[in-house]
Amino acid sequence: MENIRSYADPLQKYIAIMGLQERNERLFYKVLIDNVEELLPVVYTPTVGEACQKYGAIFQRPHGLYISLKERGKILDCLKNWPEKFVQVIVVTDGERILGLGDLGCQGMGIPVGKLALYTALGGIRASACLPITIDVGTNNETLLNDPFYIGLRQRRATGKEYNDLLHEFMCAVKQAYGEKILIQFEDFANHNAFTLLAKYQKTHLVFNDDIQGTAVVALGGLLAALKVTGGTLADQKFLFLGAGEAGTGIGEMIALEISEQTGIPVEEAREKIWLVDSKGLVVKSRWESLQHFKQNFAHEHEQCKDLLSAVQALKPTILIGTSGQGKTFTKEVIETFTSYNEKPVIFALSNPTSQSECTAEEAYTWSKGQAIFASGSPFDPVTYEGKTFIPGQGNNAYIFPGIGHGVLISGSIRMHNDMLLAAARALAAQVEQEHLHQGLIYPPFKHIRKISANIAVAVAEKAYELGLATKLPKPSNLLKYAESCMYSPNYRNYR
Repeated sequence: MENIRSYADPLQKYIAIMGLQERNERLFYKVLIDNVEELLPVVYTPTVGEACQKYGAIFQRPHGLYISLKERGKILDCLKNWPEKFVQVIVVTDGERILGLGDLGCQGMGIPVGKLALYTALGGIRASACLPITIDVGTNNETLLNDPFYIGLRQRRATGKEYNDLLHEFMCAVKQAYGEKILIQFEDFANHNAFTLLAKYQKTHLVFNDDIQGTAVVALGGLLAALKVTGGTLADQKFLFLGAGEAGTGIGEMIALEISEQTGIPVEEAREKIWLVDSKGLVVKSRWESLQHFKQNFAHEHEQCKDLLSAVQALKPTILIGTSGQGKTFTKEVIETFTSYNEKPVIFALSNPTSQSECTAEEAYTWSKGQAIFASGSPFDPVTYEGKTFIPGQGNNAYIFPGIGHGVLISGSIRMHNDMLLAAARALAAQVEQEHLHQGLIYPPFKHIRKISANIAVAVAEKAYELGLATKLPKPSNLLKYAESCMYSPNYRNYR
């Protein structure tokens, strides 16, 4: 840790810690688990974003498996080349929408590698059972195509039938190689492919999209905790989102499902409490024809509002959520107007990395005169306003996906059901104590992440057994004890 701390540049820290993963995996996980709060921003957002942008220049060894268009017809053989035969979790990307940074092509490999390191460190899934994959179908990023150090195919992205056929061959090959219970996490696919792939394969495979579902579960968990401060129920709120992509519509759908679950009203009716603002303004019924299909569920009758500020003034929401990938969009005027309608304004600026966050923690607390209940996607330092120190909550997906993955594996679940995701959100919110809320925290402290993950795993597994999706029978009598006993620990065995 002293060596890692000696680097001032976060990218140098990333190179050092990933080098350690190659040299001594057990020590890497020991260091990561013991210093998780300090190292999480290095192995994951925001530093991993810069690492992906410069992946070709800092490339030392391939950490995962690359499958390109040239492997068509041979994907199963490629999977068989991976040295580990017992794989339980795959994180796969095509690199088209890396964080808020856009198309990074093959250099997006930093994301599956980082995510799976967290599956092991935080969720206790053995590193040898994790497989990071990048599907290389080219890139539309001109800078990368002209970069002498770019590691991927130098061609424009494949689309349409060519793309779909490659993905279908991949999904079939994964099931053939690793069986029915392999968890496949889609990561950082562009909107148009992310929704299609999730809808297409969730009935036949055990799939999870962290951008759509993981972000949604984390946000819902934070909202349920925030309600402990503001009072009222989820159904009493009016939600306004800036950003109507995977994250925004995913969170909206998860909120609607939870409201429906709590009140018994149809999901369609619950969606009427949720409003979206995209690049063209408020998503309303009159724009129906031109809307992408995933936005149509949230298009309601209302006059057009051209921007976020006019939407805030017209709708007077109680909760403001940013998933736009555009920095500095929650302006002083927006936050002051929003605060004027709410005693305890709930502001979630969830875009990553830090540079793309809709506002900083300091801006949220200052402009709301210390009234805001704030959470962000990337980490911010504590803020002191008029003598009171606030600790901003980080709505990091790392709270959720390791626990969900562990829960799925210990129950042997063969599908991912929405009720399992709702159970994970409730389990996360349940671990926020009153003392945390007093500090402004609406997420439990990250230093207890393995305990948090174990409790989420139990909630997910419990729901899988309840829904009849679990195959690990008989059900363990004490699920929490069983979940903890199955978690990988980077200790050396004692030999006599």
